[in-house]
Amino acid sequence: MSHTTAFPESVPASGRTEASRADEAEQQVVAKVSRRLLWFIFLLFVFSFLDRINIGFAGLTMTRDLGLTSTQFGLATTLFYIAYIACGIPGNMALARFGARRWIGAIMVAWGLASTATMFATDASTLYLLRVLVGITEAGFLPGMLVYLTLWFPPAYRARANALFMIAMPVTAAIGSAVSGYILSLDGAWNLAGWQWLFMLEGLPSVLLGLAVFWYLDDKPQQAAWLSADEKAVLARSLQTGAAAPAAAAGKGLLAELCSPIVLKFALAYFCLVNTLAMVAVWAPLIVKSFSANASNQTVGLLAAIPQVVTVAAMIVWGRRSDRRQERRWHLALPMLAAAAGWMLTAMSASPMVQLLGVCLASAGSYTAMSIFWTTPDQALSPQARALGIAVINAIGNIGSALNPLVVGWLRDTTHSFTAGLLYAAALMAAGVLFVFLLPLDQGVRRPSARQ
Repeated sequence: MSHTTAFPESVPASGRTEASRADEAEQQVVAKVSRRLLWFIFLLFVFSFLDRINIGFAGLTMTRDLGLTSTQFGLATTLFYIAYIACGIPGNMALARFGARRWIGAIMVAWGLASTATMFATDASTLYLLRVLVGITEAGFLPGMLVYLTLWFPPAYRARANALFMIAMPVTAAIGSAVSGYILSLDGAWNLAGWQWLFMLEGLPSVLLGLAVFWYLDDKPQQAAWLSADEKAVLARSLQTGAAAPAAAAGKGLLAELCSPIVLKFALAYFCLVNTLAMVAVWAPLIVKSFSANASNQTVGLLAAIPQVVTVAAMIVWGRRSDRRQERRWHLALPMLAAAAGWMLTAMSASPMVQLLGVCLASAGSYTAMSIFWTTPDQALSPQARALGIAVINAIGNIGSALNPLVVGWLRDTTHSFTAGLLYAAALMAAGVLFVFLLPLDQGVRRPSARQ
């Protein structure tokens, strides 16, 4: 996919002021970085996220084959997130020590093998163990890549860069939803169940991509042979413009800053947001199945892809709008409110069309909000705390990912319906909006380039 539309080349600089020429040079360098990096890290994220959603489609048949209750199935995902949370902070420490090229490449190979091995689960206990292994190996990817983006994209371009990176999630969900339904139809081929084919065909490509990381990625702009000396200097100046430590962090020690109220507020806001992200990733196929009871797995896959197509468009448009206006708070709060409304529609309506509309709102709102959310924490943290701060926020927030499958699975077993789980997700998203208004957002300097 092309990313040039998000970071357009500017017109010739003749007759412009020195500031305008500098601004044009910045746009050209960021456009070049975008073309080089975003398509590749997008592809990496596709296969990272594919593992999180394929468990949802595998659940359409593996729960029956392995004799799992909804609570046990939800617990498997909860254990994945517990391992993911526990290893996220050490993962970012390892990335800082070894560099993105070596660390991301190694963990991709590891999680590709662990994800593929899930095909060998025979009961609840073996499924739990394998999902823990996937959580351990995958933990360092997303927080590591969020730090990696801050090394290459100035703050004024960060919402667009985040959106183009994070649309991997809805794109993966859309393609994965459509493809996974058909992979499940391979049930019986070579004496393998359809869900076993799912884990094998969607896990092994991560191993190959992990090997590709070793030669394609550069750890920092200074190491990039594809950037000229002048381009490196322009990018360094642009990054330095947004690198000053915020006043609230000035003079604090690393531990004090990581334990500060600001980090806690970010983490709580993300906790509320991530509940809906987990709801979409894990339960969307089963939610769609619940109001399309007579549909085949292939039809469910196609229906579950519709919200993700809507989400891709929303993320790109909203990310560009946030950068153009250099406004974050309302661009974060409004999608979260839309997601809460979406779950309410899905829970309270008896019309399948309205319920599908609700899932579309919930998916588009939550993923769009996440791409905006991750433009903000690095601006509230000093450079020395940035990598660990992002990992801490991601880890605490992802407790929501760990709790959601277990809580929703238990509520479904208890009530024999998804309604209570949907209302739980809506309530948490509404609470998250309140935390958004406590965050120190919109502290950056408006830049002309961001509004072009």
